[in-house]
Amino acid sequence: MLGLECLAVAIFFEARDQPFEGQYAVAEVVMNRVADDRWPDTICGVVFQDKQFSFTHDGKSDKMERYALNDAIEWRAMNQARTIASEVFDGGYTELEATHYHSLSVRPSWAKHYYKVGRIGDHVFYTAPQGK
Repeated sequence: MLGLECLAVAIFFEARDQPFEGQYAVAEVVMNRVADDRWPDTICGVVFQDKQFSFTHDGKSDKMERYALNDAIEWRAMNQARTIASEVFDGGYTELEATHYHSLSVRPSWAKHYYKVGRIGDHVFYTAPQGK
C-alpha cells in the first residue's frame, strides 16, 4: 500500500464521522509522527505501527472498499478521506502540532502525561513531551 492510501485509510477508519477539521487533524497526527524520530519515517509505518491506531488491531478488515461497496455514505467518506489525505500529503494542512489523540469515549492513561493542544469533534489532541 502506498503512503497516500495508508493516510486515507487512517482518516477513514479513525475520523470519517468527524468534522472536516477533525479529519485533517488525524491526518496531521500521522504526518507529525512521520516527521518525528520517535516514530517510523513512512506514513504506512506510522499508521500500521503495532497498536498505535485502534482500527489496525480490531480484527476487522482495513480495506475501505469493503465498507463503501454498497453504502453511498461510506463511499463518500472514502472519497473524502482520499481527498483530505492528498491535500495533507501535499502540505495543505493547518500545522497542528499534535502527535496523539483519543476519542472522548475513552480515557487513556497516557493522556495525563501529555500536553493537550485542543479538541475537534469527538477527539482530543495532544503533543507528546520529549522522550515519550
